[in-house]
Amino acid sequence: MRSRLLPLLIVLMAAVLLALGVPLGVSLAAAQQQRVVVDRIDDTARFASLAQYITEGTASAGITAILKPGQPRPKTVPDERAQTLQKELDRYHAVYGINAGVFDRYGTPVAHAPHDWSLPDEGELHESFEVALASRPGHDPGQVWPWQHGRLAVAAPVVRDGDVVAVVVTDSPTDQMRARTLHGWLLIVAGECAALLVALAAALRLTGWVLRPVRVLDATTHDIATGRLKSRVAAAGGPPELRRLARSFNEMADNVEGVLEQQRAFVADASHQLRNPLSALLLRIDLLALELPQDNEEIASVRTEGKRLARVLDDLLDLALAEHAAADLRLTDIGELAAERVAAWRPVADDRGVRLTDQCPATTAWADPVALSSALDAVIDNALKFTPADEQVSVTVSSNGETSTVVVADGGPGLTDEELSRIGDRFWRSGRHQNINGSGLGLSICRALLAAGGGAMEYAHHEPRGLEVTVRVPRQEPRGE
Repeated sequence: MRSRLLPLLIVLMAAVLLALGVPLGVSLAAAQQQRVVVDRIDDTARFASLAQYITEGTASAGITAILKPGQPRPKTVPDERAQTLQKELDRYHAVYGINAGVFDRYGTPVAHAPHDWSLPDEGELHESFEVALASRPGHDPGQVWPWQHGRLAVAAPVVRDGDVVAVVVTDSPTDQMRARTLHGWLLIVAGECAALLVALAAALRLTGWVLRPVRVLDATTHDIATGRLKSRVAAAGGPPELRRLARSFNEMADNVEGVLEQQRAFVADASHQLRNPLSALLLRIDLLALELPQDNEEIASVRTEGKRLARVLDDLLDLALAEHAAADLRLTDIGELAAERVAAWRPVADDRGVRLTDQCPATTAWADPVALSSALDAVIDNALKFTPADEQVSVTVSSNGETSTVVVADGGPGLTDEELSRIGDRFWRSGRHQNINGSGLGLSICRALLAAGGGAMEYAHHEPRGLEVTVRVPRQEPRGE
């Protein structure tokens, strides 16, 4: 669940940081450019005050006049103030590397630095000149981004007696401004990465805090589903809703265990209490049989049914005890135990004409030796019971990294798919095997004994015919309840 929840939180946090970082980066770039523009405006205003009185006489009048078509431009007469302005522009260019100049209404330079720089006929610089010449509000240069190699053009009018007589123009490089903007952006990116890491750590703690009770609940549910009914959800942190859910789950598990305990107790008590009357009844039947002919079929049938009922009661008591008893798990050599059970059943197999073979290499696993022996006895007994003479029953032990298995395969008639899905149910027996002794509880008892120790039983078809029963026990020590 964490692997699905964390990417969602990370995407949301990244989107929030991106939504905050992009406007901040744009604002930083605009602020850096505005700072440069304001500085250039101050410079052009200073140069405009110096250039205000550098022309005289008719030349000055010609500058402010409106020329007729074909009329030549008047010439300005330089004076000492013009020389001073030129020196200031030269020093300004030498120190800052900024092109600056004063141009009359016709674009003719009055003073400029460097000396080979002139006003272009088009472009942003020319547009700034036109705006300042018309005394309109200042032209705002377009934004220069760090990946662009643009220049900033700022112009200011030179006003005398209410008329614009010239324009001061500066053309600034943007390398330093773009470098400062890029540096600021890097700081923003570093800050957002740090914020994302902090948010990721917080998300990990938050998801861990929220999901820890869920993981504990899931593990406990699995334990109960696999037969460890004593498992409960331990007290843990987390949201109040999940803590309340854990308490409710424990209460439910207590109630379910109580009901099952009552059922087991009832079955055990009923089986135990019925054995005494049944034993007395069988004894009376034996006494009654003494007064009847020995070949009386009715009395023989009554004896058979009585013994069958006694066997069912014994199996019911065994089942109740198996479901109630705790497993005594030990590190057991499964191969040695299986070989012992095969050796114990070989005389029975020889008597029935069935070949009982085994492949039982030494392998260890955690199991209750008594429960596993009882399960193997029941499985081998069933295999020998349903396998005809001259057929084979094989017992094979193997293991992998997680479990050890004992596979018992017989050569009997086998089961259909429908019968295979029902095998192991209590009191269930195939309709084709009703004439064979048994109560239908043997495999249920085996399953209960194995489940108490974390084991299991599986059933499958055996090729070319027969049934294959697999007994699995864990190789790792089961987690303590």
